[in-house]
Amino acid sequence: MDIEAFDYHLPEALIAQTPLKNRDESRLLVLGRQTGDIEHKHFKEVIDYLNKGDTLVLNDTRVMPARLFGLKEETGAKVEMLMLTQISGNDWEVLLKPAKRIKIGNKLTFGDGKIIAECIEELNQGGRIMRLHYDGILQERLDELGEMPLPPYIKERLDDQDRYQTVYAKASGSAAAPTAGLHFTDELLNRIKAKGINIAFITLHVGLGTFRPVSVDNIDDHEMHSEYYQMDQKTAKLLNETKSNGHRVISVGTTSTRTLETIMQTNEAFKAQSGWTDIFIFPGYTFKAIDGLITNFHLPKSTLVMLVSAFSNRDYILNAYQQAVKSEYRFFSFGDAMLII
Repeated sequence: MDIEAFDYHLPEALIAQTPLKNRDESRLLVLGRQTGDIEHKHFKEVIDYLNKGDTLVLNDTRVMPARLFGLKEETGAKVEMLMLTQISGNDWEVLLKPAKRIKIGNKLTFGDGKIIAECIEELNQGGRIMRLHYDGILQERLDELGEMPLPPYIKERLDDQDRYQTVYAKASGSAAAPTAGLHFTDELLNRIKAKGINIAFITLHVGLGTFRPVSVDNIDDHEMHSEYYQMDQKTAKLLNETKSNGHRVISVGTTSTRTLETIMQTNEAFKAQSGWTDIFIFPGYTFKAIDGLITNFHLPKSTLVMLVSAFSNRDYILNAYQQAVKSEYRFFSFGDAMLII
């Protein structure tokens, strides 16, 4: 399938640069999965489309303040390091700017030596494996020295770092937020629970690969990035009961979707497990786990547009995006949301 089939025109002015004052006052485009019918709502009205006995699945990953600015120890040259994935122990895959002068054995220093990063392996496209040296707890050092790694299309500075976290974020490890969850407030979640709708949590640590453009013409040739996921026994039991009782599993975000579909494809049921997933969902894929999807609006020609097209219908999705542009919805991470059901 040709990558151009997933393109659409987006005026740059519609790329949201800052979050709304109130999370749940973002707009919500409701798309009929089988019909293509469209309704225009606000996010707090999502509760009207959820039924007693349904289960809403949220990704509780927490974004690390993993962008660090420091110096090359040997020369004093300025360097930026973005931590992506923990390989093992204190070894991390990172992106460096500028990377070409950082070779095996070079050391970077951050916060006057509070974190020292030693290059132990060179990767492609500015990637390196760095061994970190620090005293105390890494999360505390990052909270002290790091900045939130906002996506490249966001140019404005984020005044409140918590606005790039969901209100239920818990498991630290992401390089990017699971943005569909940014619209929820504690109050809305309490109202959802009071209606008899179950809330379940899974974890998938989002990597920067989610923002990388597809660089091949034929999407069958695209190599998907891997991300770490985890589901516990409590969530697996609840999801299996939801299905067996004839109710719906509603996934919040493409990250939750990839986790749920990975587990269901492997086991034919929900099961407590953890591991790495590189599942690539595009039209032709048969969904086994989810019955509804809450998601933001995604970049043209991205794997995420392909995923939502697979869940509904490519023509319905592109028409919905066209209507969202016409109605001046806000796009991408701090933008508005879509419910496909």
